[in-house]
Amino acid sequence: MLRQLLAPSSVAKRVTSTASSAILVLALCSCQTAGLSDITGSLGEKAESSHAEARRDIESYRDRFRANPKDADAALQYGKALRAAGQRSQAVAMLEQATLAQPDNKALLAGYGRALADNGNFQRAFDVLSRAHTPDDPDWRILSAQGAVLDQLGRYEEARQYYASALKIAPDEPSVLSNLGLSYVLTKDLPKAEETLRRAHGGAADADPRVRLNLALVVGLQGRVGEAESIVRADRPAEEAEANVAYLKRLLSRKEHAGAHAEKIPGIAIGRPD
Repeated sequence: MLRQLLAPSSVAKRVTSTASSAILVLALCSCQTAGLSDITGSLGEKAESSHAEARRDIESYRDRFRANPKDADAALQYGKALRAAGQRSQAVAMLEQATLAQPDNKALLAGYGRALADNGNFQRAFDVLSRAHTPDDPDWRILSAQGAVLDQLGRYEEARQYYASALKIAPDEPSVLSNLGLSYVLTKDLPKAEETLRRAHGGAADADPRVRLNLALVVGLQGRVGEAESIVRADRPAEEAEANVAYLKRLLSRKEHAGAHAEKIPGIAIGRPD
């Protein structure tokens, strides 16, 4: 039972590792480029259909990219499909090739940085993302993604400066607030995390499902498991609601199966998303 997994005595042990696992659920999606929406209808996707679709996309965009390696959109979509199929190293290699051919293409740099982070190459991801926009023309999505990467590197105060900069450009943007909330989770400030994530969620029935998940995670980590389940079930069709709850349980129990070094679990790739 989920309630047993989150007994009060075990909650504190799970905070850092679960947040490390979850932070990229929303964070790196903030580094999306035009036409690269990764939001799904539910938190728990059907893996088989998702992977089948990814395989079809791989074949389609691979052929397009090979025919024209300077087709930036084909490269970005190809990389997205590779990540969706779990081929993260391949996505990094392909997007590295694409950016070498077009080193000033900001969209490609953003996609490459995102793929690096998805693959756990956080410092390199930060460096690449820094080239994907400029101080005189900052992109709040990339600022937010950079904050998420800094959180993965344990540089929490720096990360929050990036979130603050992103929020100056896009006030009350739910994706940035959600990343900021997860940053507080990583430093075990759960009340502050919940407050921030409730701002991100806004109580809207149509709120981004990833924001809803992040809020439910924080509530669950504080031992209020029934409330957490209610959050991911709310206003969802029955089948989707149950899938959401099952996914929430997997996230909250990840520490249980990961061992003493669970803090190093890579963040869940928002590119699929999970």
